[in-house]
Amino acid sequence: MIGLFDRLARPLLHALEPEDAHRLAIRMLQFAPLPPAMRNDRRLATRVFGLNFPNPVGMAAGFDKNAEVPDALLRAGFGFVEVGTITPKPQAGNPRPRLFRLDADDGVINRLGFNSQGADAALRRLAARAQSGGLVGVNVGANRDAPDRVADYVALIERFAAVASYVTVNISSPNTPGLRDLQQAAVLDELLARVIDARERVAPQAGPTPVLLKIAPDLSLPDLDDVVEIGQ
Repeated sequence: MIGLFDRLARPLLHALEPEDAHRLAIRMLQFAPLPPAMRNDRRLATRVFGLNFPNPVGMAAGFDKNAEVPDALLRAGFGFVEVGTITPKPQAGNPRPRLFRLDADDGVINRLGFNSQGADAALRRLAARAQSGGLVGVNVGANRDAPDRVADYVALIERFAAVASYVTVNISSPNTPGLRDLQQAAVLDELLARVIDARERVAPQAGPTPVLLKIAPDLSLPDLDDVVEIGQ
């Protein structure tokens, strides 16, 4: 299914500016009459952080930023979908152009800056599909202008724990000024303590919700050691 979609849609999408092509892809998935996903080979099943994944290939955060098409992506064959990054309040992100194709590398440069319709819109959509099954994680981030970014993450955990298979706390983005400061040991310790406290506080209603931490890929080894020690 993914291969067929690629062959049919790639020429059209590459005729558009990258962000417009992305928006069109979301709209196509909203209306495409996709059949149910094919049954996965049992050898692909993977159990990670207490969850059973039918296959290990998922759609990462950044594609379905506002939780508009998680079920369509699951029907396309992905073993899980991670929506977001979702911020508490709507925000526009960085000025356009902010998404750039690297055709020779089959990749893109993303400088979107947490553009998000906000938690209310995403929560409404996820609550509406809560009984649909499938693994849907929620990637959350702080608003650019938040006076207390840790409080943003706490509020998002409280709101999304009941409708998320897992929640990813995203502190890795280089496109939100100062966000990576949360990776510093003392600040990270506070962040994780408050996030875990929020998760436990809502667990009686929401159930157990795994919490993941997304960090920058270019941390130094000493900084990475600090992150690992705090996360244990």
